[in-house]
Amino acid sequence: MVEYKWIALSNTSLGVFMGFMNANVVLIALPAIFRGIDINPFNSFQYLLWILFGYSIVSAILVVNVGRISDIFGRVRMYNLGFLIFTIASILLYITPGKGNIAAIQLVIYRIIQGIGGAFLMANSAAILSEAFPPGERGFALGLNGVIGIFGGIAGIILGGILASIYWRDVFLVSVPIGIAGTVWSYKSLKQLSKPNRNQKVDIIGNIIYAVSLILILVGITYGILPYGNQVTGWTNPFVISSISIGLVMFIAFLFVERRVEDPMFRLELFKIRAFTSAAIAIILAQLAFGGLQLMLVLLLQAIWLPLHGYSYEVTPFWAGIYLLPLLAGFGIMGSIAGRLSDRYGARILSTLGLVILGIGFLLLTLLPYNFNYLVFALIIFFMGIGNGLFVSPNMASLMNAAPPQHRGSASGIRAMLTNTGSTLSIGIFFTIVIDVLYVTLPPTLTSALNAVGASQLAPILSKIPPTAAIFAAFLGYNPVSTILSTLPPSITSSLSSSTLAVIMSNYWFPNVIAPAFMQSLKIAFYIASTMTFLAAIASALRGRTIIYERDIMRISEANTINDNNRK
Repeated sequence: MVEYKWIALSNTSLGVFMGFMNANVVLIALPAIFRGIDINPFNSFQYLLWILFGYSIVSAILVVNVGRISDIFGRVRMYNLGFLIFTIASILLYITPGKGNIAAIQLVIYRIIQGIGGAFLMANSAAILSEAFPPGERGFALGLNGVIGIFGGIAGIILGGILASIYWRDVFLVSVPIGIAGTVWSYKSLKQLSKPNRNQKVDIIGNIIYAVSLILILVGITYGILPYGNQVTGWTNPFVISSISIGLVMFIAFLFVERRVEDPMFRLELFKIRAFTSAAIAIILAQLAFGGLQLMLVLLLQAIWLPLHGYSYEVTPFWAGIYLLPLLAGFGIMGSIAGRLSDRYGARILSTLGLVILGIGFLLLTLLPYNFNYLVFALIIFFMGIGNGLFVSPNMASLMNAAPPQHRGSASGIRAMLTNTGSTLSIGIFFTIVIDVLYVTLPPTLTSALNAVGASQLAPILSKIPPTAAIFAAFLGYNPVSTILSTLPPSITSSLSSSTLAVIMSNYWFPNVIAPAFMQSLKIAFYIASTMTFLAAIASALRGRTIIYERDIMRISEANTINDNNRK
């Protein structure tokens, strides 16, 4: 008979496979989705952002709440519910009716529902594995679980490219059979190993304050990326400023409330454990650095490198995913190995080394020219994938091992919240740097380039292109210049010679014009990311020796109790 721990690993791995696959399928298929619902990328930035980020924002908001509730009502029950919600949302996405803005809003809503299901899965999968596997095997289990997620990501890239070329709705349908199988299997096979503590109360006040504070912060960050009035980003938008400010104040108030509630949602006592705190700080700093990397590399490939190497804009989303496979391969190779090593040697050296490798990788990326040699690029991102694999599995095992068994749902939720929040913040930071640098440098660069090819009459028009529009157009598989020219009166385009039109509408002209400024902005972002990664390495190094709650803290507590009894 198969041991239960392998049943738990296979089931939770199916969930993480589905989650990673779904994320990459949507990322690769966005051009087909936007064309399918007839949305213009030049005036629909908000839909793009919410389809991309809505899932992670909702997951970040809910995972701690769900983790805490799961400690009370049962992790397996909440995990099963997550599979069901995710599957229903996938079906709703597939049958989305209509076109235009209405269809876009529906997609955003259904992605948010998917995020709710994802929160139930993310908040409980690590806790279920930590219960099923003994302390000496948790690193291996969590590492292998992450590696299977990477395979899901690779499958998502391939399936996204194939299905998007057939029918855009199919990219959502692919998750349905996995979701149905996972829902049935988890319901029949997973067991609640630790008894839920039904005597605890749900921290309603804490849940509300926490949810509202994080919603305000993350929504503010999302709209901070969007243009506001005549400004290229929205960081001076009163809504953005007030949203983030009120959210931060409410979060501070939430921490004070949690210290006084009998059964708090956010288990602050976990942060009294040094190993837990160091692992948590390393997660948020590493995610701030690494969370936006894949999206920035996708933009670099789609907007510049692939068009310069003869790929049409329409196929760049798929090929960008293919060319980023070394990043996933590095993580996949090292993830399970590092998890096994952490069971034997602890997380401190492995996680710290992984973060140092990541930091060096960011510095190496700053040395690349925009028309780089792909082999060099592939080696750098593979190297970074190795570093990430060295960090993630041991660090997660360290965090979960340090948490008391009865609070592992909360610990898993805190870990997932830090991961998703850090990733969203990272994307906001990366985008802001890139857009602000392009805003300053792109207009004069475009004007000079247009004058050089005899299209000076277009300079007043093209030099006013919002960088956000140009970047998102390339991201969605549109040639930015061709898209803009198609919206102009025929009298303007007819004044240009056919040779001039052929030059500026080619795959090569716009990437060559935008590349120097884009690379300058990426270098700034990579320097900042490298600094955050090295700070995360310091936090990781300060975690002290490996703590396993059942072995260390519980035994100390039992020994103290025996000594107290002997004294009496």
